[in-house]
Amino acid sequence: MSARSVVAAAALAFAVALTPFRPAAADPNPVTPGDFRGYGFDQCLAPTQRAMDTWLNHSPFLSVGIYISGASRACRDQPNLTPAWISTQLRKGWRLLPITLGPQASCSTRFPRYGNDPVIVARPGADGTYQAARRQGRAEAVSAVAAADALGIGPGSTLWYDLEGFDDTNRNCRESALAFMSAWTNKLHGLDYVSGVYSSAGSGIEALDDARVERPGTYTMPDMIWIARWDGVANTSTPYVRDDGWLPGGRVKQYEGGHDETWGGVTINIDRNFLDVGRGSYAAPETHCGGVNLDFARFPALREPTDGRAPAANKVKALQCLLQERGVYDDKISGRYSPATIAAVQAWQADRGFPVSTTWSPANWVAAFAQGMDYAQKVGSTGFHVRRVQRALNAADPTLRRTVDGIFTRTTAADVRAYQRRVGISATGIVNPTTWERLRAGRA
Repeated sequence: MSARSVVAAAALAFAVALTPFRPAAADPNPVTPGDFRGYGFDQCLAPTQRAMDTWLNHSPFLSVGIYISGASRACRDQPNLTPAWISTQLRKGWRLLPITLGPQASCSTRFPRYGNDPVIVARPGADGTYQAARRQGRAEAVSAVAAADALGIGPGSTLWYDLEGFDDTNRNCRESALAFMSAWTNKLHGLDYVSGVYSSAGSGIEALDDARVERPGTYTMPDMIWIARWDGVANTSTPYVRDDGWLPGGRVKQYEGGHDETWGGVTINIDRNFLDVGRGSYAAPETHCGGVNLDFARFPALREPTDGRAPAANKVKALQCLLQERGVYDDKISGRYSPATIAAVQAWQADRGFPVSTTWSPANWVAAFAQGMDYAQKVGSTGFHVRRVQRALNAADPTLRRTVDGIFTRTTAADVRAYQRRVGISATGIVNPTTWERLRAGRA
C-alpha cells in the first residue's frame, strides 16, 4: 500500500470512529385499523400486555378501542399506554381504535364530567355557523393528532371522536355538535389522518346521517362512523342510518355494552364491537420465487428419482422455492429433485429436528409451511401468516383442498378446530402458540 493510501485509510478510520452510532430505523407502525372485518372490544383503561397477549390467544377479538386524549375521558391516566404498547399490539396483529373524548354536546346530562372539562359551545354566533364550536373541534383534532403521533399511531390511521348521547331535538345543541364534528374532520384531513365519530345510534349518528342526506354540503361528514346500538347483533346495521351511509367499509357497531368477559383466565370489563372497515377482509396478493405455485390439493412425499420415475416437477419447484425462502437452498428452481435439492432437504430437516432423509415427507411440508413466528391468527386475520396456516392445514389434511387466499374466515376457523381435535389440543379455532407448535412439528 502506498504512503498516500495508508494516510487515506487512516483518515477514513478516524472519521468512522468519530461518527456517532445510529441504529437502523425501525419499520413504521402500520396504519390502523386498515382493512378489517371482525370482532373488537373497547374498555376505558388500556389493558396490560399480559392481558392483551392472553386475549389475543384465547378471545375472538382482534380489535381494541383505546382512549388516547380528551379532557372528559373517564381514564385520564393510562399507565399502560406507551409507544412500546402500541407498536407491540400492531406487530402482533391487533387493530387499534384510538379514541378522543373531549367537549360534549351542550345538552348532554352527563357532562361536564369533572367540572373543569368544557362542553361544546352552543351559541350560533352572528353568522349562525357555530364558529366557537368549530374552533373547539379543530383544537381537539390537533390535540388528538399530537397524542397519536407521540404514541406512534401514524398518518392514515383513523382517529375517533366519542360524542356521547344527547337530545338531538335541541336545535342549537345538535347543530353545534355537528359543527364541532365537521371541524374535527376537516382538521384531521389537513393533518393526514382519517376521521371517525362514535355516538349513540339515536342521537349523534342519526343527526349525522340526517345532515348527510337532507342538507348535503352543510357539514363535512366523518369518513367512518362507530354506532352505539346495543341490539346484541354482531353486524354494522342500524335503522338510524340509511342503507347508503358509510358503506362499504365505513362502519363499526358497538352491539353490546359494558360487561365482564373472561378469556384465558383474564377478566376485562368491555363493550363488544363488530367492524367492517376499509376493504374489509382483504389480503394483498403475494408471489413466490418469481411466480412459483405453492398451493396444491395434495402434498405427497417427494423421493429420489428411481427407474425413470421422478417427483412431479411442479411439486419439486414448490419445494425448492420453499427451501429457498427458508434460507437453505440457493440453486436454480428447476423442478428436478437434484442432489442440491436433497442436500437442502437434509439441511432443513437437521435444522428443524426431523429425521434426516433423502425423502421430503408430508410432515415436512406441514412444518415448513408453518415455520415462522407464532402470532395468533383468528377470524379477521389476513395476510402472510394466514396463508402459512392455510397451506399447513392443506398439507396436514389432504381432504381439505381449501383455497389459500390469506383471509381467516369462519371456514378457516372450523378447519383449525378440526385440526386441533385431531392433535389433542383445545379446539378454539384460534391458531395460538400451542397450535403453531403442533404445526411446526409436522403433526397431521
